[in-house]
Amino acid sequence: MLSLLGAGRGRPGRGPVGQHPVPAAAPGPGSRWRPVTYPTAPAALSGGATASLPATGEKVIQMDTNLLSNTFVDLADTMVADFDVIDFLHLLTDRSVALLGASAAGVVLANPRGELRVAAASTEEAGLLELFQLQNDQGPCLECFRTGRPVTAADLAGPAPRWPRFAAAATRSGFRTVQALPMRLRDQVIGALNLFRAGPGPFEAADLRIAQALADVATIGLLHERSVRRRETVAERLQAALNSRVVIEQAKGKLAERLSIDMDRAFSMIRDYARNTNQHLTDVARDFVNGATAEFPPPARRQPGR
Repeated sequence: MLSLLGAGRGRPGRGPVGQHPVPAAAPGPGSRWRPVTYPTAPAALSGGATASLPATGEKVIQMDTNLLSNTFVDLADTMVADFDVIDFLHLLTDRSVALLGASAAGVVLANPRGELRVAAASTEEAGLLELFQLQNDQGPCLECFRTGRPVTAADLAGPAPRWPRFAAAATRSGFRTVQALPMRLRDQVIGALNLFRAGPGPFEAADLRIAQALADVATIGLLHERSVRRRETVAERLQAALNSRVVIEQAKGKLAERLSIDMDRAFSMIRDYARNTNQHLTDVARDFVNGATAEFPPPARRQPGR
């Protein structure tokens, strides 16, 4: 439904406040139209007004229910032999952007000592901003993790920001709004899902319910996979995921330098190659980092006896 948003861009079909948006496309099979209230009442619709539109004013946005349902299925499907934690977390960030009107998304996870580490981000800017929060010990994701509650920063460019250094870094990166959501099962908080948006203003309540549900399903999937499938402690598996992230960052940097491309493009190439060749993302990254050549894709491995 949605793509990454740049500064000044919003959801497809969203017009100025007080006007009816023109949908980006008519809803197809598997899509639905859901009403969301907005501050001012619109002028009367001509001719084909829908009877479900109340006089107080509603805007109509398109929700791709096929993508939404597939996302929940994908996040719950962790009991597979070739489960890859990092690819799983990038699925969470990418789908959060696609479904929730965010410009970018990131995930931070706690290591065995309870220290947060960046585990995934939909863009390089979001990943760097997550890292900035951890290095400066301030920001919504840290507060969210420590309290186990959602944290909203609706306008980081406003007066007297709650986290001054983080707010300045976020606005320089083109983000005005941040929403942090706990990745929590009962009293156990393992990290946070963070949504970034270019424009000011809080996310809609309906979108936040979906975002928290995505974070909850991902958390349950991670904990269930580790406790049942792998029979290892949660802390050890999360540490393994964080270690994998380091290897992937090294591979991104090597490929970006080799091809003179940005880090986001480098990551996309590595991930696409892993998926197309049915390999783990971490394995492809490690082979590339440790390889004697900077060629990518790497040469096909020789079969024994040939």
